Amino acid sequence: MNARENALVVISQIPANSGHSLHKGTPREAFIREFLQSHLPENVSIGTGEIIDANSLPGAQRNQFDIVIYRNNYPKLDFGGGVSGFLIESVIATIEVKSTITEAELEPAIKAARNSKALTPNVQMSFQSGYIPPRVLNYVVAYDGPAQMATVYGWIPRIHTKLGVACPDLPIDEQARLGTPSPSIDGIFVLKKGFVYFDNVPIGFASGNRAGDPKQKWVYADTIDGNLLLLFVLLQTATANMEGKWLNPVPYLASFNLAAVQIGHK
Repeated sequence: MNARENALVVISQIPANSGHSLHKGTPREAFIREFLQSHLPENVSIGTGEIIDANSLPGAQRNQFDIVIYRNNYPKLDFGGGVSGFLIESVIATIEVKSTITEAELEPAIKAARNSKALTPNVQMSFQSGYIPPRVLNYVVAYDGPAQMATVYGWIPRIHTKLGVACPDLPIDEQARLGTPSPSIDGIFVLKKGFVYFDNVPIGFASGNRAGDPKQKWVYADTIDGNLLLLFVLLQTATANMEGKWLNPVPYLASFNLAAVQIGHK
């Protein structure tokens, strides 16, 4: 994974020779997407587009996500050009890819994450086993950023305050903690620089500190290695579970009425 992280950073220097920002960013998104497609299990797929729920309206303004990781056994809407509409019931995680992460770049990612977590899934459930994320997971992956991840961490509460996002206290009890979602972003990974993540994860680096520091909410570190590995472990953990659940389509059909329906008796 460290070799892959090194390779992603090196390969990302190729589109840097382009003269248009779109031509720099799109290939870098493709590099991350290709990594995920070749490493995540086959019960999930990778796409690009919007996320909707039963309350979403056609044509309404929505966030577009660079990478959407979704379960294969749910429908999606094909908008054309490789862009899709994904039902919130199917989405496990999203990833926004940034060439360089800045506070200005992080703010729209936090807005989009908050919006995705506000969507309402409609499913019927029979059983579940393993770790099930309490809401859709929202990550940011950047190829470059500040020299210290403390700077990146410092942006989060400042943006939350600006947007009126309340960050909840996390329970000490592990199961209650796992069931408490982040109010917006779940993690930021700057390749070859470090990471920040919300401390409600089943596998992390600070679980031993929780009892002595009950206000602990975020974990961050400066590290040249292990960033891609940590992202992969978090995604793998979120996909390696078993759920006996299926889509309840009725709320999506609330406005579907036919006046000419007749009933036969023979």
